[in-house]
Amino acid sequence: MEFSPDLQIGWLNGWLGLLALAATEGVLFWVFPKPVVARLFDRSGWSPKQRAFTIAGKLCALACLALLILTPLKIGQPVFYIGMIFLTAGWIGLVKALFDFKNTPLDEPVTRGIYKISRHPQITLASLMLLGTCLAIGSWLALAILLIARLLNHFGILAEEEVCLKQYGNTYRAYMNKTARYFIFF
Repeated sequence: MEFSPDLQIGWLNGWLGLLALAATEGVLFWVFPKPVVARLFDRSGWSPKQRAFTIAGKLCALACLALLILTPLKIGQPVFYIGMIFLTAGWIGLVKALFDFKNTPLDEPVTRGIYKISRHPQITLASLMLLGTCLAIGSWLALAILLIARLLNHFGILAEEEVCLKQYGNTYRAYMNKTARYFIFF
Protein backbone atom coordinates (compact mmCIF):
# COMPACT_ATOMS: atom_id res chain seq x y z
CA MET A 1 0.00 0.00 0.00
CA GLU A 2 1.18 3.49 -0.76
CA PHE A 3 -0.29 6.85 0.12
CA SER A 4 -0.30 8.56 -3.26
CA PRO A 5 -0.25 6.22 -6.24
CA ASP A 6 1.42 6.87 -9.58
CA LEU A 7 -1.39 7.89 -11.89
CA GLN A 8 -1.48 6.61 -15.44
CA ILE A 9 -4.00 5.63 -18.04
CA GLY A 10 -4.07 1.88 -18.58
CA TRP A 11 -6.15 -1.20 -19.24
CA LEU A 12 -5.36 -2.84 -15.92
CA ASN A 13 -6.41 0.01 -13.67
CA GLY A 14 -8.98 0.28 -10.90
CA TRP A 15 -11.65 1.23 -13.42
CA LEU A 16 -12.24 -2.50 -13.90
CA GLY A 17 -13.72 -2.70 -10.40
CA LEU A 18 -15.87 0.32 -11.14
CA LEU A 19 -17.04 -1.33 -14.34
CA ALA A 20 -18.42 -4.26 -12.32
CA LEU A 21 -20.38 -1.86 -10.13
CA ALA A 22 -21.63 0.38 -12.95
CA ALA A 23 -22.53 -2.51 -15.26
CA THR A 24 -24.46 -4.33 -12.54
CA GLU A 25 -26.45 -1.29 -11.50
CA GLY A 26 -26.90 -0.10 -15.09
CA VAL A 27 -28.26 -3.39 -16.38
CA LEU A 28 -30.53 -3.99 -13.40
CA PHE A 29 -31.85 -0.42 -13.39
CA TRP A 30 -32.57 -0.77 -17.12
CA VAL A 31 -34.55 -4.02 -16.72
CA PHE A 32 -36.28 -3.21 -13.42
CA PRO A 33 -39.76 -1.63 -13.64
CA LYS A 34 -39.62 2.17 -13.78
CA PRO A 35 -41.50 2.67 -10.47
CA VAL A 36 -38.90 0.54 -8.67
CA VAL A 37 -36.02 2.60 -10.10
CA ALA A 38 -37.84 5.82 -9.25
CA ARG A 39 -38.27 4.59 -5.68
CA LEU A 40 -34.51 3.95 -5.48
CA PHE A 41 -33.69 7.55 -6.37
CA ASP A 42 -36.51 9.42 -4.63
CA ARG A 43 -35.06 12.34 -2.66
CA SER A 44 -38.30 14.09 -1.81
CA GLY A 45 -38.60 14.95 1.85
CA TRP A 46 -34.89 15.65 2.29
CA SER A 47 -33.79 18.85 4.00
CA PRO A 48 -31.35 21.27 2.31
CA LYS A 49 -28.69 20.26 4.87
CA GLN A 50 -29.12 16.58 4.04
CA ARG A 51 -28.89 17.34 0.33
CA ALA A 52 -25.75 19.44 0.86
CA PHE A 53 -23.95 16.70 2.80
CA THR A 54 -24.94 14.14 0.19
CA ILE A 55 -23.64 16.36 -2.62
CA ALA A 56 -20.36 16.87 -0.72
CA GLY A 57 -20.12 13.11 -0.30
CA LYS A 58 -20.71 12.59 -4.01
CA LEU A 59 -17.96 15.09 -4.85
CA CYS A 60 -15.54 13.16 -2.61
CA ALA A 61 -16.68 9.96 -4.26
CA LEU A 62 -15.88 11.47 -7.68
CA ALA A 63 -12.34 12.24 -6.47
CA CYS A 64 -12.02 8.62 -5.31
CA LEU A 65 -13.35 7.38 -8.66
CA ALA A 66 -10.78 9.49 -10.51
CA LEU A 67 -8.00 7.88 -8.44
CA LEU A 68 -9.41 4.42 -9.12
CA ILE A 69 -9.65 5.04 -12.85
CA LEU A 70 -6.09 6.37 -13.12
CA THR A 71 -4.28 3.94 -10.81
CA PRO A 72 -2.94 0.56 -11.94
CA LEU A 73 -4.06 -2.56 -10.10
CA LYS A 74 -1.41 -4.17 -7.87
CA ILE A 75 -1.76 -7.52 -9.64
CA GLY A 76 0.25 -10.22 -7.92
CA GLN A 77 0.45 -8.39 -4.60
CA PRO A 78 -1.53 -9.46 -1.51
CA VAL A 79 -3.59 -6.22 -1.51
CA PHE A 80 -4.87 -7.08 -4.98
CA TYR A 81 -6.19 -10.48 -3.89
CA ILE A 82 -7.71 -9.11 -0.69
CA GLY A 83 -9.33 -6.33 -2.71
CA MET A 84 -10.76 -8.83 -5.21
CA ILE A 85 -12.31 -10.85 -2.36
CA PHE A 86 -14.01 -7.69 -1.01
CA LEU A 87 -15.11 -6.61 -4.49
CA THR A 88 -16.59 -10.03 -5.29
CA ALA A 89 -18.39 -10.35 -1.95
CA GLY A 90 -19.79 -6.83 -2.36
CA TRP A 91 -20.93 -7.57 -5.90
CA ILE A 92 -22.75 -10.77 -4.95
CA GLY A 93 -24.46 -9.04 -2.02
CA LEU A 94 -25.37 -5.98 -4.07
CA VAL A 95 -27.11 -8.05 -6.74
CA LYS A 96 -29.05 -9.86 -4.00
CA ALA A 97 -29.99 -6.55 -2.34
CA LEU A 98 -31.20 -5.02 -5.60
CA PHE A 99 -33.43 -8.01 -6.34
CA ASP A 100 -34.78 -7.96 -2.77
CA PHE A 101 -35.59 -4.27 -3.29
CA LYS A 102 -37.25 -4.95 -6.66
CA ASN A 103 -39.37 -7.80 -5.28
CA THR A 104 -40.88 -5.75 -2.46
CA PRO A 105 -44.29 -4.20 -3.16
CA LEU A 106 -44.04 -0.42 -3.66
CA ASP A 107 -46.41 0.30 -0.78
CA GLU A 108 -44.28 -1.60 1.77
CA PRO A 109 -40.89 -0.90 3.33
CA VAL A 110 -38.11 -3.17 2.07
CA THR A 111 -37.46 -5.58 4.93
CA ARG A 112 -37.02 -8.97 3.24
CA GLY A 113 -33.97 -10.94 2.16
CA ILE A 114 -30.68 -9.23 2.90
CA TYR A 115 -32.66 -6.28 4.27
CA LYS A 116 -33.34 -8.47 7.33
CA ILE A 117 -29.74 -7.93 8.43
CA SER A 118 -29.12 -4.39 7.14
CA ARG A 119 -31.39 -1.43 6.53
CA HIS A 120 -29.02 -0.14 3.82
CA PRO A 121 -27.34 -3.10 2.16
CA GLN A 122 -27.08 -1.47 -1.26
CA ILE A 123 -24.88 1.41 -0.12
CA THR A 124 -22.93 -0.84 2.26
CA LEU A 125 -22.21 -3.46 -0.39
CA ALA A 126 -21.40 -0.89 -3.09
CA SER A 127 -18.99 0.62 -0.55
CA LEU A 128 -17.48 -2.83 -0.02
CA MET A 129 -16.92 -3.07 -3.77
CA LEU A 130 -15.23 0.33 -3.80
CA LEU A 131 -13.17 -0.61 -0.74
CA GLY A 132 -12.02 -3.73 -2.57
CA THR A 133 -11.05 -1.66 -5.58
CA CYS A 134 -9.13 0.81 -3.37
CA LEU A 135 -7.25 -2.12 -1.88
CA ALA A 136 -6.61 -3.65 -5.31
CA ILE A 137 -4.85 -0.45 -6.41
CA GLY A 138 -3.03 -0.23 -3.07
CA SER A 139 -3.82 3.41 -2.30
CA TRP A 140 -4.24 4.85 1.19
CA LEU A 141 -5.35 8.14 -0.38
CA ALA A 142 -8.20 6.46 -2.26
CA LEU A 143 -9.24 4.69 0.96
CA ALA A 144 -9.23 7.97 2.90
CA ILE A 145 -11.28 9.78 0.27
CA LEU A 146 -13.75 6.88 0.12
CA LEU A 147 -14.13 6.98 3.91
CA ILE A 148 -14.82 10.74 3.85
CA ALA A 149 -17.35 10.29 1.04
CA ARG A 150 -19.19 7.58 2.95
CA LEU A 151 -19.20 9.58 6.18
CA LEU A 152 -20.79 12.50 4.35
CA ASN A 153 -23.29 10.20 2.60
CA HIS A 154 -24.37 8.96 6.03
CA PHE A 155 -26.55 12.09 6.22
CA GLY A 156 -28.37 10.96 3.10
CA ILE A 157 -29.00 7.62 4.74
CA LEU A 158 -30.45 9.39 7.77
CA ALA A 159 -32.68 11.36 5.40
CA GLU A 160 -33.91 8.15 3.77
CA GLU A 161 -34.79 6.78 7.18
CA GLU A 162 -36.72 9.94 8.13
CA VAL A 163 -38.73 9.67 4.90
CA CYS A 164 -39.42 5.97 5.53
CA LEU A 165 -40.60 6.76 9.07
CA LYS A 166 -43.03 9.34 7.69
CA GLN A 167 -44.22 7.00 4.95
CA TYR A 168 -44.45 3.70 6.84
CA GLY A 169 -44.76 4.84 10.48
CA ASN A 170 -44.55 2.25 13.24
CA THR A 171 -43.90 -0.58 10.79
CA TYR A 172 -40.61 1.05 9.80
CA ARG A 173 -39.81 2.05 13.40
CA ALA A 174 -40.13 -1.60 14.48
CA TYR A 175 -37.88 -2.58 11.56
CA MET A 176 -35.32 0.03 12.66
CA ASN A 177 -35.37 -1.31 16.21
CA LYS A 178 -34.54 -4.86 15.16
CA THR A 179 -32.26 -4.33 12.13
CA ALA A 180 -28.80 -2.74 12.08
CA ARG A 181 -28.23 0.21 9.78
CA TYR A 182 -24.96 -1.15 8.36
CA PHE A 183 -25.09 -4.91 8.92
CA ILE A 184 -23.53 -5.81 12.27
CA PHE A 185 -23.07 -2.32 13.65
CA PHE A 186 -24.93 0.97 14.09
